[in-house]
Amino acid sequence: MKLRTLRNWLASALLSAAVIPLAHAETFVFTAIPDEDETKLMERFQGVADYLSEQLDVDVRYIPVKSYAAAVSAFRNNQVQLAWFGGLSGVQARRLVPGSEAIAQGVEDEAFRTYFIANTATGIEPADELSDLTAQLEDKTFTFGSKGSTSGRLMPEFYIRKTFDQAPDEFFSRVGFSGNHTRTLRLVEAGTYQVGALNFQVWEKELDNGNIDTDAVQVIWKTPPYPDYQWTIHADVNDRFGDGFKGRVREALLNLDDPELLNSFPRSGFIPASNDDYEPIRETAENIGILD
Repeated sequence: MKLRTLRNWLASALLSAAVIPLAHAETFVFTAIPDEDETKLMERFQGVADYLSEQLDVDVRYIPVKSYAAAVSAFRNNQVQLAWFGGLSGVQARRLVPGSEAIAQGVEDEAFRTYFIANTATGIEPADELSDLTAQLEDKTFTFGSKGSTSGRLMPEFYIRKTFDQAPDEFFSRVGFSGNHTRTLRLVEAGTYQVGALNFQVWEKELDNGNIDTDAVQVIWKTPPYPDYQWTIHADVNDRFGDGFKGRVREALLNLDDPELLNSFPRSGFIPASNDDYEPIRETAENIGILD
């Protein structure tokens, strides 16, 4: 077993025991919100770790976490120096770590969307406006993704409140949180929940891969676009890894062009991002009471 592979295996084993190992000074550590199946995330981000290690000429380690909150906490405690966050988790992390920066986002993240999906047994027909679905959605069961998800919770809740002038648990007969987008899809497909909200990229990827029973579940509404996922880097990386290191990480991410690796996100590439890009997310989160 290669030394780097062994290190990563040991790090993952420690995390499974609810312990995030402290990084050595020469090791650049990153994490990502667990928005999909863990196996898919391990494959994707181990590829990113190998790529960054080659580009930066330092040891780079990916550490998986069990929840969105755990990703934010690891960043806050400087146990990781870089994170692939959603819009909301990125806002939360940067509020906790002054000087941290959003440095890159996917091309598709400038104009991200949430898809509302429904089990076809409900008889709900797709509509261009959420308000057109009021009578069909009222008193149905509904699942979000993770409580900390931008596309799986924040934005769909915002539009539910705005459109129906009610909190989700007042409008729907039962509301749940699946934990991630893939699970939301499977729960609605199986009829465990009648309606759900998920990341449009997960839907499109699963559809392209033939992993959706379109006789059982369909998209019924698409939100307007909003900014979402981004890479956020810790404030002190230049102090730890040398002058200009932050810029080198940014350039490495912007230059990532491996088609297979990009497809695993899935993204067509990465483009520059800044903290200001996510002001609409911060304002929305404060508006519905998710941020203090």
